[in-house]
Amino acid sequence: MKSIKEKHSLAMRWTHWVNFPVLMIMIWSGMLIYWANDVYTITIFGHKLFQFFPAGFYKFFNIPSRLAEGMAFHFFFMWFFAINGLLYVLYTVISGEWRQLLPQKKSFKEAWQVLLHDLHIRKILPPQDKYNAAQRIAYTSIVVMGFGSLVTGLAIYKPVQFYWITWLCGGYTMARMEHFILTVGYVLFFLIHVVQVMIAGWNNFRSVISGFEVVKITAPVITKTADDEKSI
Repeated sequence: MKSIKEKHSLAMRWTHWVNFPVLMIMIWSGMLIYWANDVYTITIFGHKLFQFFPAGFYKFFNIPSRLAEGMAFHFFFMWFFAINGLLYVLYTVISGEWRQLLPQKKSFKEAWQVLLHDLHIRKILPPQDKYNAAQRIAYTSIVVMGFGSLVTGLAIYKPVQFYWITWLCGGYTMARMEHFILTVGYVLFFLIHVVQVMIAGWNNFRSVISGFEVVKITAPVITKTADDEKSI
């Protein structure tokens, strides 16, 4: 027997789906800006061992010589990114949804068990609520990362006007590096998130669109007692 159960609110779904294209535009436009000063490499004793984006990467995605375009898109859509994130945080606080999102003391232990289960190493899945322990940690972390991107972005965008923010970030160079690291974190989160959605199946994905999921209800087992048999 199956039943329809409400899982995600309209506010959660709207902020989720608005954030997806906005974040993609932010990453794309950020790459157009980063091309102008591609400084991050892994170097030992003056020998470059690894460069994040080789020349072929920029040519394939048509990134070179588009700095002004990248800055225009980045500085325009950053307001949508910030406002959408603020609305989501306000919703979780006002609705009380934060209670189901914030990690608990046992979350880090159970998150490891969730990972082992997903890797088919552990058969038993830890107790599940609306969000499991791994999701609590991941979703809370992404909110913190969003705040970090906003702060480091302002430090880069207006280092003179927001000099105190730039100072808190460790200076302009550190703020730029922190902004870049957070962007790499978004990409990794996105890849893992997509894999997790695929593992969870269509029912879970559908609930993020419609707000409802289909759950199976086990019919109660009716047992006869001695008095019932006598009455028969």
